[in-house]
Formats: sequence, C-alpha cells, structure tokens
Amino acid sequence: MVLGKLGEPELAWIAADRGLAAAQSSGRSEVTGSLFRAVTHCLLATGRFTATVQLVNDAAAVMQPELGDANNEYLSVYGTLFLAGAMAAARAEDRATTQTFLREADEAAQRLGADANHMWTIFGPTNVAIHCVATAGELGDIQVAADLGSRIDTTALPVERRVRHSLEVARALSSWNRTDEALAVLLEAEQAAPEQVRHHYLSRELVIGWIRGTGGRPSHPVADLARRLGVVAGS
Repeated sequence: MVLGKLGEPELAWIAADRGLAAAQSSGRSEVTGSLFRAVTHCLLATGRFTATVQLVNDAAAVMQPELGDANNEYLSVYGTLFLAGAMAAARAEDRATTQTFLREADEAAQRLGADANHMWTIFGPTNVAIHCVATAGELGDIQVAADLGSRIDTTALPVERRVRHSLEVARALSSWNRTDEALAVLLEAEQAAPEQVRHHYLSRELVIGWIRGTGGRPSHPVADLARRLGVVAGS
C-alpha cells in the first residue's frame, strides 16, 4: 500500500505477491483478507477500476463463509475491502455498485459498533461516512459531498485520515464555487499535517485551479500556499 501511494506500482505488485504467500502461511483468514485489501489499493492507484471491483467481489466471496462468527479484526478487514471497492466503482461511474458496496461496508461497521484501527484499517462508522463523501465527489454529487463532509466529526481518527477527508471536503467546496471555504479547510489541514498536504495531488490540483481561475493573479494566501506546495502559475 505504501509503494502504491509512492507511485511504484511494479514494486507494489512484487510486495503483494510476496505478501500473499506470507498471509496464506499465517493460517489467519483476516491476514489473507488484509492482503486482498492491499491489492485492491494497488489496483485502485493504477486506475484499474473494473479489476478492483471484481477483486472485491472475489475476496468477499472467500471471506463471507466465516463472517457469521467474525471477530473485530475480520469485520474491519471485510468492511474496508468494500470501501476501496466503492471508490473504484464511483470512479468507474457505476453508481449502483458504489451504493451496494457502501451498504455492505456500513453493515460491517454497525456490527463493529465503533471506530477502531484493527489491522490498521481505521475502520468504523466514521470511515464509512467519509467514503460516502468521497464517492459522492467522484460521482459529481458535489453539494452532497460538501454538506455531508462538513458535518462529519473526524477528531477521533488518526491525522492522516482526518486530513485526507479534509482534502475531499475542500475539493467539493471548490467545485461548488465556495473557494474561500475550501481554502480555509485546506490551510487547516496543512497545519495538522504539512507534508501530507504539500505532497498530495489533490492539494496541487486545487491550488493550480485557483491560480488559473484568477488569470495567474491569486490572492496572497493562495500565492503563499502555492509556494509551499512548489506550484507556480502555468503549472
């Protein structure tokens, strides 16, 4: 998953292949499920949305027989699979599958009962709500994403997840021409996690769009942020 975020898909696939062997030798279904989750993120990062959806369905079929007596780790891995699948389906503009996957994830989250970080999934009701916002943005439901996103309390989540959600909210607000609010959200996120914001493609896309929207003459806050992100007019 880390290699995928760093833009190293080939290395990510090598790691996934080795990970599968290690997961199977563990004899723990939740570990194998976690490996499936990592592969879905690799597929998603490389734009293979149909393959991601198919893998989620296949992995779920493998995991469902043990779902009845599932522990918290198992539920978390299972639910997170569907969150990744929902993002893939939304990017493929498959609204029906997106909603189906979100409902499946929500059922797992309700069984879990609270936000947690079992198997490093950061899974629970709040993360499902966050993905409802992200998928709404991908599907073009900008007002839904902006309104719902602003109401979600993410304070109990790790900073990485909080900031990633803030970027989605900022994108939705910006798309709705609420640029000042979007900028405020982005600046607050930068205070919480400067490196994450400064190196994330969403931050750069937002700032480049704002610069272009002002004909290359952005406001001082936008210009200052652009310098910190290494963005210049004409990027």
